[in-house]
Amino acid sequence: MLLAFGWSLAALLVFVVVCTMLFQQAAIHRVDQTLGELTDNLLTYSTVDDGQVFAPPLTDERALRAYSGRYWEIAEFAAGGKVKPIARSYSLFDAVLKPPEDLAARLKAKPGKAVAYDTRGPLNEPLRARAQQNWLTGRKAPVIFLAAEDRTSIDRDVRGFVAATAGAFILLGAMLIGAIVIQVRVGLRPLFELRREVADVRRGKAERLAETYPSELTPLTDELNALVQHNQEVVERQRTHVGNLAHALKTPISVMLTEADQRPGPLADVVTRQTEAMRQQVDHHLRRARAAARTQGQGERTSVAEVLDELSRTLERIFRDKGVAIDWDAAEDIYFLGERQDLLEIAGNAVENACKWCKGKVRVRAEAFGPERFRLVVEDDGPGLPPDRRDEVLRRGARLDETAPGSGLGLSIIDELARAYGSVLTLGDSSLGGLRLSTDLPRAGA
Repeated sequence: MLLAFGWSLAALLVFVVVCTMLFQQAAIHRVDQTLGELTDNLLTYSTVDDGQVFAPPLTDERALRAYSGRYWEIAEFAAGGKVKPIARSYSLFDAVLKPPEDLAARLKAKPGKAVAYDTRGPLNEPLRARAQQNWLTGRKAPVIFLAAEDRTSIDRDVRGFVAATAGAFILLGAMLIGAIVIQVRVGLRPLFELRREVADVRRGKAERLAETYPSELTPLTDELNALVQHNQEVVERQRTHVGNLAHALKTPISVMLTEADQRPGPLADVVTRQTEAMRQQVDHHLRRARAAARTQGQGERTSVAEVLDELSRTLERIFRDKGVAIDWDAAEDIYFLGERQDLLEIAGNAVENACKWCKGKVRVRAEAFGPERFRLVVEDDGPGLPPDRRDEVLRRGARLDETAPGSGLGLSIIDELARAYGSVLTLGDSSLGGLRLSTDLPRAGA
Protein backbone atom coordinates (compact mmCIF):
# COMPACT_ATOMS: atom_id res chain seq x y z
CA MET A 1 0.00 0.00 0.00
CA LEU A 2 2.83 2.42 0.82
CA LEU A 3 4.53 1.62 -2.48
CA ALA A 4 1.28 2.22 -4.36
CA PHE A 5 0.77 5.49 -2.46
CA GLY A 6 4.26 6.65 -3.38
CA TRP A 7 3.96 5.76 -7.07
CA SER A 8 0.48 7.32 -7.35
CA LEU A 9 1.52 10.57 -5.72
CA ALA A 10 4.70 10.77 -7.81
CA ALA A 11 2.76 10.12 -11.03
CA LEU A 12 0.13 12.72 -10.16
CA LEU A 13 2.81 15.27 -9.33
CA VAL A 14 4.51 14.64 -12.68
CA PHE A 15 1.16 14.97 -14.48
CA VAL A 16 0.46 18.33 -12.78
CA VAL A 17 3.91 19.67 -13.68
CA VAL A 18 3.70 18.46 -17.30
CA CYS A 19 0.16 19.78 -17.79
CA THR A 20 1.15 23.15 -16.32
CA MET A 21 4.16 23.41 -18.62
CA LEU A 22 2.06 22.51 -21.67
CA PHE A 23 -0.63 25.03 -20.75
CA GLN A 24 1.98 27.76 -20.18
CA GLN A 25 3.70 26.99 -23.45
CA ALA A 26 0.39 27.10 -25.31
CA ALA A 27 -0.50 30.46 -23.77
CA ILE A 28 2.91 31.94 -24.57
CA HIS A 29 2.71 30.54 -28.09
CA ARG A 30 -0.55 32.42 -28.63
CA VAL A 31 1.05 35.65 -27.41
CA ASP A 32 4.06 35.05 -29.66
CA GLN A 33 1.71 34.63 -32.62
CA THR A 34 0.02 37.96 -31.82
CA LEU A 35 3.38 39.68 -31.48
CA GLY A 36 4.49 38.08 -34.74
CA GLU A 37 1.52 39.55 -36.53
CA LEU A 38 2.39 42.97 -35.08
CA THR A 39 6.05 42.83 -36.21
CA ASP A 40 4.99 41.53 -39.63
CA ASN A 41 2.66 44.52 -40.02
CA LEU A 42 5.45 46.85 -39.00
CA LEU A 43 7.76 45.27 -41.53
CA THR A 44 5.17 45.30 -44.30
CA TYR A 45 3.86 48.85 -43.93
CA SER A 46 6.93 50.75 -42.76
CA THR A 47 8.41 53.14 -45.34
CA VAL A 48 11.79 54.72 -45.97
CA ASP A 49 12.22 58.28 -47.20
CA ASP A 50 15.71 59.66 -47.73
CA GLY A 51 17.10 56.95 -45.43
CA GLN A 52 14.60 57.82 -42.70
CA VAL A 53 12.25 55.04 -41.50
CA PHE A 54 8.58 55.94 -40.99
CA ALA A 55 6.24 53.68 -39.01
CA PRO A 56 2.86 52.83 -40.49
CA PRO A 57 -0.35 54.27 -38.96
CA LEU A 58 -1.35 51.10 -37.06
CA THR A 59 -4.95 50.86 -35.84
CA ASP A 60 -4.26 48.81 -32.62
CA GLU A 61 -6.01 50.89 -29.96
CA ARG A 62 -3.97 49.40 -27.11
CA ALA A 63 -0.79 50.72 -28.70
CA LEU A 64 -2.28 54.22 -28.60
CA ARG A 65 -2.82 54.27 -24.79
CA ALA A 66 0.07 55.03 -22.47
CA TYR A 67 1.36 52.00 -20.60
CA SER A 68 -1.50 49.86 -21.91
CA GLY A 69 0.58 46.69 -21.99
CA ARG A 70 0.84 46.46 -25.78
CA TYR A 71 4.04 48.03 -27.15
CA TRP A 72 6.05 48.16 -30.38
CA GLU A 73 9.29 49.76 -31.42
CA ILE A 74 11.41 50.20 -34.56
CA ALA A 75 15.12 50.40 -33.84
CA GLU A 76 18.59 49.87 -35.19
CA PHE A 77 21.92 48.77 -33.79
CA ALA A 78 24.26 51.61 -32.83
CA ALA A 79 27.97 51.38 -32.09
CA GLY A 80 28.83 48.73 -29.52
CA GLY A 81 25.74 46.67 -30.34
CA LYS A 82 23.41 48.95 -28.46
CA VAL A 83 19.80 49.20 -29.65
CA LYS A 84 18.84 52.72 -30.77
CA PRO A 85 15.10 53.46 -31.11
CA ILE A 86 13.89 54.99 -34.38
CA ALA A 87 10.14 54.96 -33.78
CA ARG A 88 7.90 53.65 -31.04
CA SER A 89 4.26 53.25 -30.06
CA TYR A 90 2.38 55.89 -28.08
CA SER A 91 1.87 53.29 -25.34
CA LEU A 92 5.56 53.47 -24.44
CA PHE A 93 5.14 57.19 -23.77
CA ASP A 94 8.60 58.26 -22.55
CA ALA A 95 10.05 54.75 -22.15
CA VAL A 96 11.78 52.30 -24.48
CA LEU A 97 11.76 48.51 -24.64
CA LYS A 98 14.62 46.79 -22.83
CA PRO A 99 16.14 44.19 -25.15
CA PRO A 100 18.52 41.52 -23.80
CA GLU A 101 22.21 42.29 -24.00
CA ASP A 102 22.84 39.40 -26.40
CA LEU A 103 20.05 40.37 -28.79
CA ALA A 104 22.50 41.21 -31.62
CA ALA A 105 24.16 37.82 -31.36
CA ARG A 106 20.84 35.99 -31.25
CA LEU A 107 19.48 37.83 -34.30
CA LYS A 108 22.72 37.23 -36.17
CA ALA A 109 22.51 33.53 -35.38
CA LYS A 110 18.99 33.43 -36.89
CA PRO A 111 19.00 35.81 -39.86
CA GLY A 112 15.50 36.74 -41.03
CA LYS A 113 13.89 34.91 -38.11
CA ALA A 114 12.23 36.27 -34.98
CA VAL A 115 13.67 35.98 -31.48
CA ALA A 116 11.33 35.77 -28.44
CA TYR A 117 12.35 36.71 -24.91
CA ASP A 118 11.05 37.93 -21.55
CA THR A 119 11.76 41.42 -20.23
CA ARG A 120 10.31 44.15 -18.01
CA GLY A 121 7.99 46.97 -19.13
CA PRO A 122 7.77 50.71 -18.36
CA LEU A 123 5.91 49.96 -15.12
CA ASN A 124 8.25 47.06 -14.33
CA GLU A 125 5.52 44.63 -15.38
CA PRO A 126 6.61 41.31 -16.94
CA LEU A 127 6.59 41.43 -20.75
CA ARG A 128 6.72 38.84 -23.47
CA ALA A 129 8.66 40.36 -26.38
CA ARG A 130 9.55 39.47 -29.97
CA ALA A 131 12.33 40.97 -32.11
CA GLN A 132 12.97 40.52 -35.81
CA GLN A 133 15.74 42.04 -37.97
CA ASN A 134 15.03 42.86 -41.63
CA TRP A 135 16.18 45.15 -44.47
CA LEU A 136 13.94 47.82 -45.92
CA THR A 137 14.17 49.12 -49.45
CA GLY A 138 16.05 52.41 -49.59
CA ARG A 139 18.05 51.75 -46.41
CA LYS A 140 21.46 50.14 -46.21
CA ALA A 141 21.46 49.27 -42.47
CA PRO A 142 19.13 46.63 -41.15
CA VAL A 143 16.13 47.58 -39.04
CA ILE A 144 14.90 45.82 -35.89
CA PHE A 145 11.15 45.47 -35.35
CA LEU A 146 10.20 44.82 -31.69
CA ALA A 147 6.80 44.11 -30.17
CA ALA A 148 5.90 43.28 -26.55
CA GLU A 149 2.86 42.49 -24.47
CA ASP A 150 2.15 42.35 -20.75
CA ARG A 151 2.18 38.70 -19.63
CA THR A 152 0.54 39.31 -16.27
CA SER A 153 -2.72 37.84 -17.53
CA ILE A 154 -0.86 34.79 -18.83
CA ASP A 155 0.80 34.17 -15.46
CA ARG A 156 -2.56 34.64 -13.75
CA ASP A 157 -4.20 32.12 -16.07
CA VAL A 158 -1.36 29.68 -15.48
CA ARG A 159 -1.76 30.00 -11.71
CA GLY A 160 -5.50 29.43 -12.04
CA PHE A 161 -4.88 26.41 -14.22
CA VAL A 162 -2.38 25.03 -11.69
CA ALA A 163 -4.87 25.47 -8.84
CA ALA A 164 -7.70 23.84 -10.76
CA THR A 165 -5.49 21.01 -12.03
CA ALA A 166 -3.99 20.41 -8.61
CA GLY A 167 -7.45 20.26 -7.04
CA ALA A 168 -8.65 17.82 -9.67
CA PHE A 169 -5.58 15.64 -9.28
CA ILE A 170 -5.80 15.74 -5.48
CA LEU A 171 -9.36 14.46 -5.76
CA LEU A 172 -8.25 11.85 -8.27
CA GLY A 173 -5.34 10.89 -6.01
CA ALA A 174 -7.66 10.48 -3.02
CA MET A 175 -9.95 8.27 -5.09
CA LEU A 176 -6.99 6.21 -6.32
CA ILE A 177 -5.62 5.80 -2.81
CA GLY A 178 -9.06 4.81 -1.56
CA ALA A 179 -9.36 2.27 -4.35
CA ILE A 180 -5.90 0.89 -3.51
CA VAL A 181 -6.80 0.56 0.16
CA ILE A 182 -10.05 -1.22 -0.66
CA GLN A 183 -8.33 -3.47 -3.19
CA VAL A 184 -5.56 -4.43 -0.78
CA ARG A 185 -7.91 -4.99 2.15
CA VAL A 186 -10.29 -7.08 0.07
CA GLY A 187 -7.48 -8.90 -1.69
CA LEU A 188 -5.67 -9.72 1.56
CA ARG A 189 -8.80 -10.54 3.57
CA PRO A 190 -8.17 -14.31 3.21
CA LEU A 191 -4.68 -13.81 4.70
CA PHE A 192 -6.13 -11.88 7.65
CA GLU A 193 -8.64 -14.68 8.18
CA LEU A 194 -5.85 -17.27 7.92
CA ARG A 195 -3.83 -15.40 10.55
CA ARG A 196 -6.87 -15.38 12.87
CA GLU A 197 -7.39 -19.12 12.42
CA VAL A 198 -3.73 -19.91 13.05
CA ALA A 199 -3.89 -17.78 16.23
CA ASP A 200 -6.98 -19.75 17.33
CA VAL A 201 -5.11 -23.02 16.82
CA ARG A 202 -2.11 -21.71 18.77
CA ARG A 203 -4.34 -20.53 21.63
CA GLY A 204 -6.22 -23.81 21.81
CA LYS A 205 -9.56 -22.49 20.52
CA ALA A 206 -9.41 -24.71 17.43
CA GLU A 207 -7.64 -27.93 16.45
CA ARG A 208 -7.13 -27.23 12.75
CA LEU A 209 -7.83 -24.71 9.97
CA ALA A 210 -11.40 -25.23 8.86
CA GLU A 211 -12.22 -22.21 6.66
CA THR A 212 -12.34 -22.37 2.86
CA TYR A 213 -9.67 -20.24 1.19
CA PRO A 214 -8.86 -19.21 -2.40
CA SER A 215 -6.91 -21.67 -4.52
CA GLU A 216 -3.71 -19.63 -4.04
CA LEU A 217 -3.83 -20.24 -0.26
CA THR A 218 -5.18 -23.79 -0.24
CA PRO A 219 -1.70 -25.43 -0.45
CA LEU A 220 -0.56 -23.32 2.50
CA THR A 221 -3.57 -24.23 4.66
CA ASP A 222 -3.14 -27.91 3.77
CA GLU A 223 0.51 -27.79 4.85
CA LEU A 224 -0.39 -25.99 8.08
CA ASN A 225 -3.03 -28.59 8.91
CA ALA A 226 -0.52 -31.33 8.14
CA LEU A 227 2.01 -29.64 10.45
CA VAL A 228 -0.56 -29.39 13.25
CA GLN A 229 -1.46 -33.06 12.78
CA HIS A 230 2.21 -34.02 12.80
CA ASN A 231 2.82 -32.10 16.04
CA GLN A 232 -0.16 -33.80 17.65
CA GLU A 233 1.16 -37.20 16.62
CA VAL A 234 4.60 -36.32 18.03
CA VAL A 235 3.02 -35.30 21.32
CA GLU A 236 1.00 -38.49 21.49
CA ARG A 237 4.13 -40.55 20.83
CA GLN A 238 5.95 -38.68 23.60
CA ARG A 239 3.12 -39.38 26.00
CA THR A 240 3.16 -43.04 25.05
CA HIS A 241 6.93 -43.23 25.59
CA VAL A 242 6.58 -41.49 28.94
CA GLY A 243 3.89 -43.92 30.04
CA ASN A 244 5.87 -46.95 28.86
CA LEU A 245 8.99 -45.73 30.66
CA ALA A 246 7.03 -45.12 33.84
CA HIS A 247 5.58 -48.64 33.81
CA ALA A 248 8.95 -50.15 32.89
CA LEU A 249 10.77 -48.49 35.81
CA LYS A 250 8.12 -48.69 38.50
CA THR A 251 8.09 -52.46 38.63
CA PRO A 252 11.88 -52.94 39.19
CA ILE A 253 11.90 -50.16 41.76
CA SER A 254 8.95 -51.69 43.62
CA VAL A 255 10.66 -55.10 43.59
CA MET A 256 13.85 -53.59 45.01
CA LEU A 257 11.93 -51.83 47.79
CA THR A 258 10.02 -55.01 48.63
CA GLU A 259 13.17 -57.10 48.79
CA ALA A 260 14.88 -54.50 50.96
CA ASP A 261 11.95 -54.46 53.37
CA GLN A 262 12.02 -58.26 53.65
CA ARG A 263 15.76 -58.33 54.38
CA PRO A 264 16.45 -55.65 56.99
CA GLY A 265 20.01 -54.61 57.61
CA PRO A 266 22.59 -51.97 56.68
CA LEU A 267 22.56 -53.01 53.02
CA ALA A 268 18.75 -52.95 52.92
CA ASP A 269 18.75 -49.44 54.39
CA VAL A 270 21.16 -48.22 51.71
CA VAL A 271 19.09 -49.92 48.98
CA THR A 272 15.89 -48.41 50.36
CA ARG A 273 17.30 -44.87 50.47
CA GLN A 274 18.81 -45.08 46.99
CA THR A 275 15.69 -46.70 45.55
CA GLU A 276 13.51 -43.94 47.01
CA ALA A 277 15.90 -41.39 45.49
CA MET A 278 15.59 -43.22 42.16
CA ARG A 279 11.81 -43.11 42.39
CA GLN A 280 11.85 -39.37 43.11
CA GLN A 281 14.24 -38.77 40.22
CA VAL A 282 12.10 -40.85 37.86
CA ASP A 283 8.92 -39.06 38.92
CA HIS A 284 10.62 -35.71 38.56
CA HIS A 285 11.99 -36.29 35.05
CA LEU A 286 8.87 -38.06 33.84
CA ARG A 287 6.79 -35.14 35.04
CA ARG A 288 9.12 -32.68 33.28
CA ALA A 289 9.09 -34.63 30.02
CA ARG A 290 5.32 -34.97 30.21
CA ALA A 291 4.91 -31.21 30.75
CA ALA A 292 7.29 -30.36 27.90
CA ALA A 293 5.35 -32.64 25.57
CA ARG A 294 2.07 -31.06 26.64
CA THR A 295 3.27 -27.53 26.01
CA GLN A 296 4.02 -28.48 22.41
CA GLY A 297 0.41 -29.40 21.83
CA GLN A 298 -1.07 -26.07 22.94
CA GLY A 299 -4.51 -27.50 22.39
CA GLU A 300 -6.24 -27.98 25.76
CA ARG A 301 -7.96 -25.22 27.72
CA THR A 302 -8.47 -25.54 31.47
CA SER A 303 -10.67 -23.27 33.58
CA VAL A 304 -8.49 -21.80 36.34
CA ALA A 305 -11.49 -21.00 38.53
CA GLU A 306 -12.69 -24.64 38.50
CA VAL A 307 -9.23 -25.94 39.44
CA LEU A 308 -8.80 -23.45 42.29
CA ASP A 309 -12.29 -24.22 43.62
CA GLU A 310 -11.56 -27.94 43.59
CA LEU A 311 -8.17 -27.50 45.27
CA SER A 312 -9.54 -25.16 47.93
CA ARG A 313 -12.31 -27.51 48.98
CA THR A 314 -9.94 -30.51 49.04
CA LEU A 315 -7.12 -28.84 50.99
CA GLU A 316 -9.48 -27.19 53.48
CA ARG A 317 -10.76 -30.68 54.36
CA ILE A 318 -7.20 -32.06 54.62
CA PHE A 319 -6.08 -29.20 56.91
CA ARG A 320 -9.38 -29.06 58.82
CA ASP A 321 -7.69 -29.64 62.18
CA LYS A 322 -5.45 -26.64 61.59
CA GLY A 323 -8.44 -24.48 60.67
CA VAL A 324 -7.00 -23.29 57.35
CA ALA A 325 -9.21 -20.91 55.34
CA ILE A 326 -8.37 -20.51 51.65
CA ASP A 327 -9.50 -17.27 50.01
CA TRP A 328 -9.26 -17.71 46.22
CA ASP A 329 -10.34 -15.52 43.33
CA ALA A 330 -10.09 -16.02 39.55
CA ALA A 331 -12.03 -14.45 36.71
CA GLU A 332 -14.30 -16.77 34.78
CA ASP A 333 -12.62 -15.87 31.47
CA ILE A 334 -9.12 -16.98 32.53
CA TYR A 335 -8.20 -20.34 30.99
CA PHE A 336 -4.90 -22.18 31.30
CA LEU A 337 -3.41 -23.07 27.90
CA GLY A 338 -2.33 -26.58 28.82
CA GLU A 339 -3.51 -29.78 30.44
CA ARG A 340 -5.56 -29.78 33.60
CA GLN A 341 -3.14 -32.13 35.39
CA ASP A 342 -0.27 -29.67 34.97
CA LEU A 343 -2.28 -26.80 36.45
CA LEU A 344 -3.37 -29.08 39.31
CA GLU A 345 0.27 -29.90 40.08
CA ILE A 346 1.42 -26.27 39.90
CA ALA A 347 -1.43 -24.77 41.89
CA GLY A 348 -1.82 -27.79 44.12
CA ASN A 349 1.80 -27.85 45.29
CA ALA A 350 1.80 -24.07 45.79
CA VAL A 351 -1.43 -24.01 47.83
CA GLU A 352 -0.50 -27.13 49.79
CA ASN A 353 2.86 -25.59 50.70
CA ALA A 354 1.05 -22.44 51.87
CA CYS A 355 -1.43 -24.48 53.94
CA LYS A 356 1.42 -26.41 55.51
CA TRP A 357 3.25 -23.29 56.74
CA CYS A 358 0.40 -20.80 57.32
CA LYS A 359 -1.14 -19.90 60.65
CA GLY A 360 -4.63 -20.26 59.26
CA LYS A 361 -5.06 -18.01 56.23
CA VAL A 362 -4.12 -18.61 52.58
CA ARG A 363 -4.90 -16.29 49.68
CA VAL A 364 -4.85 -17.39 46.03
CA ARG A 365 -5.29 -15.04 43.05
CA ALA A 366 -5.31 -15.66 39.30
CA GLU A 367 -5.05 -12.35 37.42
CA ALA A 368 -4.88 -11.60 33.70
CA PHE A 369 -1.38 -10.57 32.70
CA GLY A 370 -1.81 -9.48 29.08
CA PRO A 371 -3.83 -11.22 26.39
CA GLU A 372 -1.69 -14.38 26.39
CA ARG A 373 -0.56 -14.83 30.03
CA PHE A 374 -2.05 -14.88 33.51
CA ARG A 375 -0.36 -14.65 36.89
CA LEU A 376 -0.98 -17.17 39.66
CA VAL A 377 -0.20 -15.77 43.13
CA VAL A 378 -0.34 -17.78 46.39
CA GLU A 379 0.21 -16.07 49.79
CA ASP A 380 0.06 -17.19 53.39
CA ASP A 381 0.30 -15.68 56.87
CA GLY A 382 3.04 -18.03 58.05
CA PRO A 383 6.60 -17.27 59.16
CA GLY A 384 7.76 -16.52 55.62
CA LEU A 385 11.23 -17.20 54.25
CA PRO A 386 14.41 -15.09 54.45
CA PRO A 387 15.49 -13.71 51.05
CA ASP A 388 18.91 -15.38 51.28
CA ARG A 389 17.33 -18.84 51.53
CA ARG A 390 14.69 -18.59 48.80
CA ASP A 391 16.90 -19.95 46.03
CA GLU A 392 17.82 -22.87 48.24
CA VAL A 393 14.25 -24.17 48.56
CA LEU A 394 13.90 -24.42 44.77
CA ARG A 395 16.51 -27.16 44.62
CA ARG A 396 15.10 -30.64 44.33
CA GLY A 397 14.74 -32.35 47.71
CA ALA A 398 15.72 -29.24 49.69
CA ARG A 399 14.00 -29.02 53.11
CA LEU A 400 14.70 -26.12 55.45
CA ASP A 401 12.79 -27.79 58.31
CA GLU A 402 13.44 -31.52 58.62
CA THR A 403 10.67 -31.85 61.20
CA ALA A 404 8.00 -30.77 58.72
CA PRO A 405 6.35 -33.48 56.63
CA GLY A 406 7.13 -33.74 52.91
CA SER A 407 9.85 -34.71 50.48
CA GLY A 408 11.11 -31.22 49.59
CA LEU A 409 10.00 -31.59 45.96
CA GLY A 410 6.89 -29.34 46.03
CA LEU A 411 8.47 -26.01 45.09
CA SER A 412 10.92 -27.73 42.75
CA ILE A 413 8.01 -29.34 40.89
CA ILE A 414 6.30 -25.96 40.54
CA ASP A 415 9.49 -24.36 39.23
CA GLU A 416 10.14 -27.16 36.73
CA LEU A 417 6.58 -27.10 35.36
CA ALA A 418 6.58 -23.30 35.21
CA ARG A 419 9.83 -23.37 33.21
CA ALA A 420 8.30 -25.89 30.83
CA TYR A 421 5.58 -23.33 30.15
CA GLY A 422 8.04 -20.48 29.63
CA SER A 423 8.01 -18.96 33.12
CA VAL A 424 9.72 -19.23 36.52
CA LEU A 425 8.60 -19.42 40.13
CA THR A 426 9.17 -16.18 42.05
CA LEU A 427 9.30 -16.03 45.85
CA GLY A 428 8.68 -12.85 47.81
CA ASP A 429 7.13 -11.32 50.91
CA SER A 430 3.37 -11.54 51.33
CA SER A 431 1.18 -8.71 52.57
CA LEU A 432 -0.26 -11.29 54.97
CA GLY A 433 3.12 -11.63 56.64
CA GLY A 434 4.27 -14.94 55.17
CA LEU A 435 5.60 -16.13 51.80
CA ARG A 436 4.35 -15.06 48.39
CA LEU A 437 4.68 -17.44 45.42
CA SER A 438 3.93 -16.19 41.89
CA THR A 439 4.38 -17.49 38.36
CA ASP A 440 3.13 -16.47 34.91
CA LEU A 441 1.40 -19.14 32.83
CA PRO A 442 0.04 -19.24 29.27
CA ARG A 443 -3.53 -18.08 28.90
CA ALA A 444 -6.01 -19.47 26.38
CA GLY A 445 -8.61 -17.29 24.70
CA ALA A 446 -12.07 -17.30 26.24
